[in-house]
Amino acid sequence: MSSGLLLAVDGGNSKTDLAVLTTDGTVLGRARGGGFRPQAVGLDAAMDVLAALRAEAMAAAGVGADTVVDGITAFLAGADLPHEVKALREAVGARRWAVTQRVDNDSYAVLRAGAARPWGVGVVCGTGINCVGVAPDGRTTGFAALGRISGDWGGGIDMGTSALWHAARAEDGRGAPTALRAAVTGHFGLAAVADVTAALHSGDLPALRLSELCPAVFAARDDGDEIATELVERLAAEIARMALTVLCRLQLATAPDPEVVLGGSVLAAGHRSFLDDIERRLTEAVPGVRPVVCTQPPLLGAALAALDLHPRAAPGAEARLRAGFRGSGAR
Repeated sequence: MSSGLLLAVDGGNSKTDLAVLTTDGTVLGRARGGGFRPQAVGLDAAMDVLAALRAEAMAAAGVGADTVVDGITAFLAGADLPHEVKALREAVGARRWAVTQRVDNDSYAVLRAGAARPWGVGVVCGTGINCVGVAPDGRTTGFAALGRISGDWGGGIDMGTSALWHAARAEDGRGAPTALRAAVTGHFGLAAVADVTAALHSGDLPALRLSELCPAVFAARDDGDEIATELVERLAAEIARMALTVLCRLQLATAPDPEVVLGGSVLAAGHRSFLDDIERRLTEAVPGVRPVVCTQPPLLGAALAALDLHPRAAPGAEARLRAGFRGSGAR
């Protein structure tokens, strides 16, 4: 017997959001917790995070903890390689939370949140970078998104690392002068770029904090710094290249008005000339493409995908769900 309920999960590295909703697009309960990190803590511990959040959201929705919902969509960090996706699908299925399920990489949440249709291409550029695509017939494709070892470049970490590289060379004389030198020392409150390097080497400064330099790169670009300009242009080219590759793989270049959703903190920051550069690169290659900047929370994408999963979702459910998320504000 149908419960008329769905579960949506956005499990990122830094936080996990979960929602209980009805098949007419009404959100009944939500919960937020720590990051979903199976590679760091193990799959069982990561699944326990989801279980606790599910119980919290079900209680908020006034639904019994033993209720089996009609469907669950879980877009999760760590679902990068095929064997990882398989393991996560088996782990979610073993919990018997839902009759039907979709488990996939968390980049699909941004794509669905920003797209007007259940298909298209999504590029996520935040701390890291990734790109995925869904064809109208359901075929999907993407990249391993494991960093340099899988051919990736982009996102806050790579931009920050590149800024530090140029700043170090400007300081020791091997490279050209750049405003990034002062940006690096000023941001971390240290006297010299060499001090930043030493702090990273010793572990006193976590490498993840290099992503904090990304806004400084854009600011230096806006002030006319040549090296910062080159880095921002390189990022725009990489984003466009990833999207165009996925459009080609799925034969979407000839589809009617294919959407390319641009999401993640770097893209959602609204750097207009940067976004214009990406759009120019996309439309020159595929004139009919429609770039869309997504500022909605990824959980909305997971909830919309849960509705897509249900064969009897109520008419107007997507519009109702989108309106509900606007009304509750981004979390």
